[in-house]
Amino acid sequence: QVQLVESGGGLVQAGGSLRLSCATSGNIFSPNTMAWYRQAPGKQRDLVAAIGTGGSTNYADSVKGRFTISRDNAKNTMYLQMASLKPEGTTVYLCYLRAYYGSSYYNYWGQGTQVTVSS
Repeated sequence: QVQLVESGGGLVQAGGSLRLSCATSGNIFSPNTMAWYRQAPGKQRDLVAAIGTGGSTNYADSVKGRFTISRDNAKNTMYLQMASLKPEGTTVYLCYLRAYYGSSYYNYWGQGTQVTVSS
């Protein structure tokens, strides 16, 4: 059974930094894409950043230049380094994985980690 566990959230002042981690376990097919989403209460999940097995990345315009996504395939862990945090970044951040197997794919979500940015 595939599990995704986020960590690293917390309270930080505006302009500060945080590093989120997403540890995966279980039988995960490769290739796969991992991503960070964020979701405010009552709103849809928005993509923050994504990274492929080979390291290709994609960022939301709102975080370009401030956030960096990375992954360590040997440790089965993905990271999100967040800098210059803004109060509007206060929300739950969720780890996502899409694993491809032949013509099929499987989606997995973590439980989320709360990030609070104080002004």
